[in-house]
Formats: sequence, structure tokens, C-alpha cells
Amino acid sequence: MATPANAPVHDLGSLRIDDRHRSGGNWGKRLALFFGLLVVVAGLSGGVYALWNQKSVVEVTVVQKPAGGREALLNASGYVTPRRRATIAAKITGRVTGVFFDEGTHVTAGQLLATLDDSDVRRALDSAKADRDATQAAIADLQVQLRNARILLHRADQLQKAGVQTQEQLDNAGTAADSLEAKIELSKSQVAAAQARIQVAQQAVDNCTIRAPYAGIVVSKDAQVGEMVSPVSAGGGFTRTGIATIVDMNSNEIEVDVNESYIARVEPGQAVTAVLDAYPDWQIPSRVRTIIPSADRQKATVKVRISFLKLDSRILPDMGIKVTFLGAEPEKKSPTAAAAAIVIPQSAVRDEDGKKIVYLVKDDKAERRAVTLGASRGSDTDVIAGLTPGDTVVVKGPTNLRDGQSVEVRK
Repeated sequence: MATPANAPVHDLGSLRIDDRHRSGGNWGKRLALFFGLLVVVAGLSGGVYALWNQKSVVEVTVVQKPAGGREALLNASGYVTPRRRATIAAKITGRVTGVFFDEGTHVTAGQLLATLDDSDVRRALDSAKADRDATQAAIADLQVQLRNARILLHRADQLQKAGVQTQEQLDNAGTAADSLEAKIELSKSQVAAAQARIQVAQQAVDNCTIRAPYAGIVVSKDAQVGEMVSPVSAGGGFTRTGIATIVDMNSNEIEVDVNESYIARVEPGQAVTAVLDAYPDWQIPSRVRTIIPSADRQKATVKVRISFLKLDSRILPDMGIKVTFLGAEPEKKSPTAAAAAIVIPQSAVRDEDGKKIVYLVKDDKAERRAVTLGASRGSDTDVIAGLTPGDTVVVKGPTNLRDGQSVEVRK
């Protein structure tokens, strides 16, 4: 087909990209790639720096001064436990209508703690009292009739002697008097039975009041007004079995588990130094009260109870506590005698190139310290050199802890 003379001619060569423009575009891509890599490297560097300077969480203990110059034979940890601790419950099942205490309330022996709904038992008590009163009123009526019967009997006896009345009439008068006397005795027995029912009903009413069995402090409030309580578990978990928990703070003592391998070092009456976890600078003089004559085969421990020589309001039930069993009072030493060793948990000691070291916490940073160890005391060990009383030692922390690293003490 012929092409018109004035038709436009398409030049495909005009669509070709010059090499100079093509090389300029490659430089732009290279610059974008370079800046992208720079951002990634900066992010990784920041992450590594943040990770390197991240605070490690550690657990610490404060080094205590050796107590009284006595040798520390053994260390153990346990809890403060009261000998007199009771969960107060009701003797009957009922709905709580009043609660007259709160946690921390000091109570005396016999103090009213709570009341239960007593409407039903009070009606039973009122019914028993009404029965007793009715029977007593019947006795009064029978006594009046008895007095009249005795008058008639006396009259019949006189008339019979005079020959006016027959013997039968005299006998009937005597029978009537005897019958009234028997009815009076029966009514008196019924009064006694009614009195017994009154006592039972009164006891049921008294059971609706819950009182403190001894003086102490309420540590737990277990029921509220409107809830059901019962001496046994019932109601699919909707019924309470206790009203309150009372602790006699004067009966607080220490309970620790001692490894049976070291129980030979403990004896009743032995001096003990106790330190509460909440007050690490306060040493409490104590004494071994008793060694429970039974071992735990699973933990291979023997339970030991320790009494405080002097109680304090800061000592609370279930507080964590560490104790040191002390040896006998030593003889007077010369001024050149060696000082008593410091005792720390073995978990605080680390091996580094054959040397024993510990980490201290100073100004929120870990400080490496070489130490010289002495004898081992169960889960603790003596430190002959390297530490002084008052040092804060890391007992639990990351294995890669290093000198100068920022740390955070776990509360």
C-alpha cells in the first residue's frame, strides 16, 4: 500500500537513552544503598552499645560483723513462725451479719469478732422459754387445787369419823389429793426439760457470735457481711470456712531446716544470732528452743525452732530470716589473736583463673574483689581476707558479670 506524502515519520532512535544519563542514575542508586547501609550499621552499633551498658539485676547480701567473738558453727535460713496462730471459724453454718475487726486490729481474749444471723435460733429459744413459763403457770394452778383437795380430804375424814360420810367418799377425796400431787411433780419435770431445751437454744444463739480465743493481732480478714460461713467446706466454694486469722505476736519464733549432715552441731539452748532479711544491719540474739525429733527424707533436713531472747514489734510472721549457730564462749584471747572470720553464702564466690573472687556493689556498679576463703559451713563459707563488715556482696547474678558494669539490686 502506498504511504501518503504528508504522513508523519516515526523516528525510533529518539527513544534511545544516552550513556551519560544511564551512568548518572547508577550513581543515585549507589548513594541510596550507601546511606541505607550506614543507617543499618548505626542501628546495630546502638543496639550493641545499649546491650553492653544494660543494667544486670543482682541479688545481694550485706556482710555482717562476726557476733560476740564466738565461733560461727553453722548458718541456715528460715522464716519467723508464731506458735499460736489460729484461723477462727464458726461452730455452725450461718450468714454473717456483722464484722467488728480489720487486718492489724489488736484483740483481747473473748473480744467479739463477728456475728451470724440468729433469727431462727432465737425463735427456738423464745419457744422453749414459753413452754417453761406455761408449765410453771400450770404448776401454780395445780398447787391451788391441791390445797383445796387437802381441805376436802380433811373434812371428809372428820365427817367419816362422825359417821356422816362413807369410807368411799373419804377414799375419793384422798385419791384426788394424791393425783394433784403427782401432776405437780410431772409439771416440775416438764419445767426441768424445758429448762434444758432453753440451754440448748441459748447455746445455739451463743454460737452465732464469734469471739477471739486469745489476745493477738488479726492478720487476715476472711469473711464479709452477707457471706455464708461454715465449719466445713460446703456450697461449691461459695461458703467460707473461716472468719479471721489471729496471731499471738508474743509467740513468734524462728523455724529453720538444718541439713542432717550438720545437725550434730546444733543443741538445745545454743546461742544463735538472727538477721531479718528486712533489717540486714540488725542482729537479734536468740537461742535454740528445740530440735524436732524427725527428719524430712526428701530434703534430708531436720527442723529446728529458735526463740528470740527479746521480742520486737518489727518481727512479723513469715518474714525471711538468716541465723548463725554460735559455738561456746571462747576464753579470753591475747591482743595478737586472729579475728573471727566473715561468713558469706557460697553462691557469692566465683572462680576466675584459679582465684576466688566476689563482686561487690558500690554506687550501682559491680566491683571485682579477690578473697581468701576458710572453712565451709554448709551453704556458707568463711572469708579470711578480702571483705569487711558492711560490704554489699552479690550472691546471685549473671555469669558474665564484669568489673565496672552497671547493676540493679533486686528488691
